[in-house]
Amino acid sequence: MSKVTDIVTDLVTPILDELGLELVDIEYKKEGSNWFLRVFIDNETGSIDIDDCGLVSERLSQRLDEVDPIPTAYFLEVSSPGAERPLRKESDFRKAVGRHVHITTKEPIEGESTFEGELISFEDGKLTVKEQKKTQVIALEQIDTARMAIVF
Repeated sequence: MSKVTDIVTDLVTPILDELGLELVDIEYKKEGSNWFLRVFIDNETGSIDIDDCGLVSERLSQRLDEVDPIPTAYFLEVSSPGAERPLRKESDFRKAVGRHVHITTKEPIEGESTFEGELISFEDGKLTVKEQKKTQVIALEQIDTARMAIVF
């Protein structure tokens, strides 16, 4: 399915650039008997609203109709990534410095593969996460998943 997400990335990027928005993620997957194409967008302030989503959805839908890259019926959803947005690009990690994050690693580091705490820094492809009792340095290539985390 990465071919679909690659094509949609190419179609939505100029739309987002024109509107001053950024692409966070694209997901194309089957749930039950239905296919869903989900496009997650954001802006510098993290304040995406329903009007932003509606405008991107309308423009992207027109482009998808023109190009018709997806042979099956699907539902298009455009939304904000939410409070627990994924962190994938280096720019995502830079923006998250000083915020609470949740990281899982591909292999355990010092016996642990889940880290949650404040992202203290991101430099030279390594992030430093301060948990309650310790501070851990994690290289980007060691990360399986990363996202913002809400502290209750």
